[in-house]
Amino acid sequence: MKLGFKALLTHFFVLVFFVIAALLYFNPVLQGKVIQQSDIVQYTGMAKEQNNFRKVTGEEPYWTNSAFGGMPTFQLGAYYPHNYVKKLDNIIRFLPRPADYLFVYFLGFYILLCCLKVDYRLAALGALAFGFSTYLIIILGVGHNAKAHAIGYLPMLLGGIILVFRKKYIWGFVLTAIAMALEVGANHYQMTYYCMLLILVLGGVYLVDAILKKKLKHFAISIGILLLAVVLGIATNATGLMATKEYADWSTRGKSELTINPDGSPKENKGGLSKAYITQYSYGIVESLNIFVPRLFGGSNGEDLGENSKTFNFLTDQGISRTQAVNFSSRLPLYWGNQPGVAAPAYIGAVIFFLFVLGLFLVQSKAKWWLLGGTLVSLVLSWGKNFSLLTDFMIDYFPLYDKFRAVSSIQVILELCAPVLAILAVHALFKDSTAVIKKINALKIAFVAVVGLLIALLLFKGMFNFSGSDDAFIKQNYGDELMSLIQLDREAVYTSDTLRSLLFVVLASVVLWLYIKGKIKENTLVLGLGILILVDLVGVDKRYVNKNDFVSKRQMNEPFKQNSVDLQIAKDKGNFRVYDPQEGLNGARTSYFHKSIGGYHAAKPAGIQDLFEFHLYKGNVGVLNMLNVKYVVQQDEEGRSYPATNPEANGNAWFIKKLIPVSSANEEIRKLDTLDNKNEAIVNTAAFPTINRFNFQTDSTTVIRLINYKLNQLTYTSNNKNAGVAVFSEMYYGNGWNAYIDGKLTDHFKVNYVLRALKIPAGKHTIEFKFEPKVVQEGSTITLASSSLLGVLILAGLGFTFWRSRRKETE
Repeated sequence: MKLGFKALLTHFFVLVFFVIAALLYFNPVLQGKVIQQSDIVQYTGMAKEQNNFRKVTGEEPYWTNSAFGGMPTFQLGAYYPHNYVKKLDNIIRFLPRPADYLFVYFLGFYILLCCLKVDYRLAALGALAFGFSTYLIIILGVGHNAKAHAIGYLPMLLGGIILVFRKKYIWGFVLTAIAMALEVGANHYQMTYYCMLLILVLGGVYLVDAILKKKLKHFAISIGILLLAVVLGIATNATGLMATKEYADWSTRGKSELTINPDGSPKENKGGLSKAYITQYSYGIVESLNIFVPRLFGGSNGEDLGENSKTFNFLTDQGISRTQAVNFSSRLPLYWGNQPGVAAPAYIGAVIFFLFVLGLFLVQSKAKWWLLGGTLVSLVLSWGKNFSLLTDFMIDYFPLYDKFRAVSSIQVILELCAPVLAILAVHALFKDSTAVIKKINALKIAFVAVVGLLIALLLFKGMFNFSGSDDAFIKQNYGDELMSLIQLDREAVYTSDTLRSLLFVVLASVVLWLYIKGKIKENTLVLGLGILILVDLVGVDKRYVNKNDFVSKRQMNEPFKQNSVDLQIAKDKGNFRVYDPQEGLNGARTSYFHKSIGGYHAAKPAGIQDLFEFHLYKGNVGVLNMLNVKYVVQQDEEGRSYPATNPEANGNAWFIKKLIPVSSANEEIRKLDTLDNKNEAIVNTAAFPTINRFNFQTDSTTVIRLINYKLNQLTYTSNNKNAGVAVFSEMYYGNGWNAYIDGKLTDHFKVNYVLRALKIPAGKHTIEFKFEPKVVQEGSTITLASSSLLGVLILAGLGFTFWRSRRKETE
C-alpha cells in the first residue's frame, strides 16, 4: 500500500467515490429522513430512561429501571470515560446513518485489498461488491447496527495482519492495533469471534507456508507483533469489555445458577445458551445455494411480488379488491426453508460467485487457501443442526462458541472471503506472467462448473415440493387453494432467479473472454464487471431495503405513541412497575413509557428470564407483587386494553418477619410458589453463609419508604423498633450496587432469587443504594493508559518512517 502523494490522491478520490455511492443508495438521508429499523425502535424503548437522565443531569447512570425490572446499561449505549476509540470511530462514520455503515464496509474492504497489493481499480470494485452484499444491506434495514459496525472493520483488521506477514511491520502493527480497537469498540463480539476463527485459518496457512519455506523466524516475529497489536487494541476498550463480561455472567449468556428446567428435568447446558437456542437459525445445506441464486428458497417471509403473482390473480378472481390483493401480495410468505424466518437471502452475487470459482483455478498465492478455508468453515458451521457433528463439537469443546446464537450469521465470513478471492481472480488476469492458455482454461472450467450447476437446478427443480415449515398455519388461515398458489409463486421465483443468475454469469464470462482475447482493455473490463456486479447486487438489495423504509427523524426518535392506557398510568406519580402480558418478556414499548419487567435484548438478565419461565408464564401473582407490579395491562370483553390495578403489589420496600434458608438456587426459585412474600423471604445460605438470624419482629409502626428516586441512587427512610431485614423490589446486582445506612457502607444480600435485602438496626435510619460499578473505574484507567501508549507508538512509527525515508533520499 504505497503512500506517495499520487497514491494518496488516488485513495482520496476513491473514498470520495465511496461517499457518493453510499449516499446514492441511501439517498433519503439527504432529505433528513432516517431508516425505520425494527431493532432500533426496540432499543429506543429500552434506552429512553437512561437517555433522559443523562440529558437532564449530565451524569452517566450505568443502570436503568425501565426494563427487565432493572439492569446495567453496559449493553445499552453507556458512555465511558477516555473512550478515544469511539471518537475516532465517529470521525470515520461521519455520514448520516445508515450510509455511514455502508461507507465503513467500502473503506475496510478497500484497505484489505490494497494490503493484498491489488490494483486500486479492482480494490474499489471489490469494496462495492462486498458492501452491497445482500446480507450486509438487510442488517442495516432491520437495525442490526452493532453487527454491521463490527463487520465493517473486519477487513481492515485482516489488512493489518497481511501487512505484518508481508514484513511491513510498522504499518502492519499500526493498522492492526487501530482496526482491533475499532472492531472491539463496535461492540458485537459474535462477529469479532467469527473473525478470530478466520484468522486462525489464515494463521494456519501462513504457518504451513513458513515451515515449507523455512521462514519460521519471520512467522514468529510476525505473531509476536500481531499479539502486541491485538492486545493493545483490545486494551483501549477495556472498560466496555470488562463491563460486558461482568454483565454477561449475570445474563442468559452466563453460567446458570439452576440445574433444572421449569418442568423439573435436568438443565441441558448450564454454562451458556442451549444447543436448541444456538442452532435455531441454521442454514439448510441446499439452501446455502442462495448465495448465488437469491430466491432459490423463496427469499424472505415477506416478498413483494405485487401484481406479478398467481396469488394476486387468484385474489382478484375471488372478488377481493385490487388494493387488498396488492397489499397481501406485497408480503407473500415465499420463504420455505427450515429457519424460523429470514428477512432476505444471504446473496453475494452471481458474478462474484462465478469469479470466486474462477479464482480457485487461477489464483496461485497462499491467500487462496485461507480464503477457501474460511469460506468452507463458515459454510459448514452455518448449517448448525443440519450438520450437527461439527456444530456439537464446537458447542461442547470450542471456547465461548456456546455464548452466541444464530449460527447462520457466521456466513459473514463467506461473504467477506468470496469477493476477496473473486477480485484476486481478476487481478490474476491482469498479470502478464499468467499464461493466456491458463486464463482461458480456468475461465472454461469455471463457466462449465457454475453454468452446469445452474442448469441442474433448473432441470431438477421437480425434486422440491416448495413447502415450508409454517405452511400449516397459512393453510389454516387462508385455505388449501391459496396455499397451493403461494407454492406456485415460490416455484416461479425459483425459476426466474435461477435464469437471472445464469444470465449474469454468461455476461460476465463474455466480458472476461473479450479481455483475455485482447478485444477490450483493463479499464473496460473493470467498468463492465462493475456494471454487472452493481446491477446484480443492487437489484436484489432494493427488493428488501429501499426508500420506502425511510421515515421522518421524529418518527424514529419517538417510535411509540402514548395511548389511553399509558395516559391513565402516567397519572400515578408513584414508583412502580407495569406488566403487559401481550408484550411479555420480549418487547420495549412498555419500557418507553414506564418501568417494565419485560424488555428487548439478546442477552436478558438471567434472573428475570427464570422468573418468567418458572412463575410468570404460569400466572404466579405473588412474583408480580414482589416485583412491585402495580398495573397489569388487560383486555375487556370488547378487546380494548385497560390498566388493571394490582392492589397486592408489595411496594418499593418492606420489612419481613422471617427468612427461609435454602441451600441451592433450585430450592430458592421453587419455593416462590408458596411464599408469603409480604412477610417472608427466601435466602440461599450457600451463597450468603453469614446470614444466621432468620426470625424478626414487626408491628404496625414498622415502616420503610422510598423518598428519592434516581437511576443510580435510591434513598429510603426506615423506622423499626426492632432490628430487622428489609426487602427491596429492586434487582440484586452485587457488582455495582452498594448499600449505605446513615452514610455507612453496609453489606446487602440477595433474597427471593432476584431481589435485594438489607439488615437494618432498630430505630430511624436513612438507607441509600448507590450504583458505583468498580468495573468502570478500573477499566477507564486501563483504557487511558493503553490509548496513550497506542498514540505514542503510532507517532513513533510515523516518525521512524519519515526519518527512514529522508535517510534514503540523502543516501
